[in-house]
Amino acid sequence: MRRLGDLEAEIMDRLWTWNRPATVREVVDDINKTRPVAYTTVMTVTNILYSKGWLLRGKQGRAWLYTPVRSREAYAAALMEDGLGASKDRPAALVHFVENMSEEEVAALRKALRNVGRQDKP
Repeated sequence: MRRLGDLEAEIMDRLWTWNRPATVREVVDDINKTRPVAYTTVMTVTNILYSKGWLLRGKQGRAWLYTPVRSREAYAAALMEDGLGASKDRPAALVHFVENMSEEEVAALRKALRNVGRQDKP
């Protein structure tokens, strides 16, 4: 999975944070609070995200409403999977990854592993 570009990530971040469908106008107005960006630029990148399968869209009046297809967490997980795929020794890569985790993250990982183990049992 290719990492999102800067503007793609800004758009997706807003949609993930808002957790509701939004128009390009809403996204542009929010980005413009911190830096200038043209409506047409955001419209083009949003359409690209739709074409790539990152967004769903539906009409509301004359405007398109955009909704993320995947969660932020699913995106992060796919990036981690790609990172592991770059290693010739996945177990060693996992060890290095876990060594850099906080105690809270390790506890969350242990809990997730226990839950995954339960899902495998009939």
